Order: sequence, then C-alpha cells, then structure tokens
Amino acid sequence: MERARPLPYSDRTIRNAGHPATSSKSSSAPPDPATRRGYRGALIGMALGGALLLTGCDSVSGIPGDDPAPVKAATTPSAAVPSAVPTTAATSTLAAPPADAPEVGAVPGVPDAATALRHWAADLESDTIAELQDKCWTMAPGNVADMYEDKQTVLATLAQPGSATASTVTWKSRSATVTVERDAIATGYACPRVFPAGTEIGYNDADARHTVRRYLARFVGEPLDPADKEGDYPLICKASPAEWDPNGTGSATPPPLANNPGKLTGATDFAGQQISSESIGSGYITVEVPVTNSSGVTQVRTFTLTEGDEGYCIGDVSP
Repeated sequence: MERARPLPYSDRTIRNAGHPATSSKSSSAPPDPATRRGYRGALIGMALGGALLLTGCDSVSGIPGDDPAPVKAATTPSAAVPSAVPTTAATSTLAAPPADAPEVGAVPGVPDAATALRHWAADLESDTIAELQDKCWTMAPGNVADMYEDKQTVLATLAQPGSATASTVTWKSRSATVTVERDAIATGYACPRVFPAGTEIGYNDADARHTVRRYLARFVGEPLDPADKEGDYPLICKASPAEWDPNGTGSATPPPLANNPGKLTGATDFAGQQISSESIGSGYITVEVPVTNSSGVTQVRTFTLTEGDEGYCIGDVSP
C-alpha cells in the first residue's frame, strides 16, 4: 500500500474566534499515560474525564531529534518555502482499493471518499502501529497510536454511511467518530482522525508540536517524508485574509511569518525531544524548541500557531 500522497495546495483558513481562553502547558517528554487512556478508554465506553494534557504523545524514534544530527542546510530548502502551485498534482482518478479491503460507507456528494478510506482501511487491518505511523506521517505519531488502537471500532464506524461538509468527511457510530479532510481524499490515501463518540472534534497540542517538528525538519534538510513540502502541505498561515490576532487586540493583521517564510534559513538542527507547547487562548498555541544555526549557536525559538479547518498553521516565530 502506498504512502499518503501530497495534498492539493489550498489556503489554511485561520479560525481564531469562539475558542475559550485556556492555559495549559505540555512537553514532548516524558510520555503521559493519561493521554493514551483518554482515547483508549472512551472508545470502549469508559467515561471521559476533563481535558487531558498531551505530553510526549508526539514523540517517536526516527523523528529528527531522536537520531544523529541532520544534514546541514546552507540555504533555505525548497521544501520549506511556499510555491504558487502544488509541486505534485493530485490524483484525478483514484485507483481501485484491494478487493478484500474493508467496506466504507458511501458519502453523498463525495464519491471518492469511500475509495480513499478503503485504501487506508486495508492497511489498518494488516499493518502495525509503527507502519501506520510511517504512512500517516502528517499526523503526530502518538495520535496515530491512540486513535488507531481499537481497529474493530474504527472499521465498524467506517462501515456506516458518511456525511460531508465543505472541508471534512465524517462517519459516526455509537462508539466513535471518524473524520478526514476532503483534500486528503483527493490523494487517494486518506489517514483519518478518530474520536470517542460525543466528544469535541478538533486538533490537540500534539498536532501543534508535530506541525513545528515538520516545519523544522524541512529547514534542516530532513523532512519527515520526501513529499513533505510547503507547496503541497502548507504549514505557514496565509497572509490573506488578515486574521492574525494572538493577543486579542481586536486589530487583526497578516501573520508575520507569511511575509518572511525563510526566517529560519541557516537552521541546521533542533532538539526534537525538547519541544513543549502552551495554549494561550482564542485558538492560539505557542510551541518552544531549541534550534541550532549554522554558527553552532542554539537558541530557544517560540512558534505561535493557530487552528484552522485543516489543522494548525504557523503564523510567527520569535526571536
């Protein structure tokens, strides 16, 4: 089964209204067993507790920071900067899934949804979690492990009829909700997100940290996957519409990084196991990570991200 292919290039719409102000801090190490139990217990019917701190669930061997220092990058890698058009075209006609792939419920108005999910479901049925983490590299590895653990519940949910919005496709059962971005369906191989039935659908702190990890991995010359390029998988918030307002001033501006996407040019390494994150309210989150430049100087950089329909995007880096 092939890996996830590049998503079509599309604007990330910043969604910074309607989120309650919160303040929680999390780190990539050590792992927090409570996080895993949050997904695991709810999918088998246990009651969910309050909001869980996500700590360490996005760390996995093979991600930059676990292994020897990445290849040095003298200039801004092309994978790290936006392009006007996708570097790889989306699949126009999806290949048929394996004949024995699990059934996926049809989605009115999105005929390719079942085909794209059947490709992934065939892997869910046969692959290990480690193999799924490799194929679903756009997702935080810890989320893959947690969300895909109860395979039978996921497959039973996918067998139900699906529904679609402008940005996502969703299948629901009495036990779980399975959702995937519509752009991912166009690639022919879509890795969905799984939530306990009745819980809020959205992105978590591990997603934000993984976004920064992917962004930095591109800069140091070791993207998590060769296909992970800004032109196909945008991680930088778009300049327009100008909705950037992490401090809640009421005066939105374009995200600073949108006009300076090469700000970290010269970065040669980063401490992948020292990434931490903190919610700052109104749909924004900061992620801190030590970054080393070409002079060998290591400095903690703070990334500010906001949540949109397709996940988190990075709007600013300081200092």
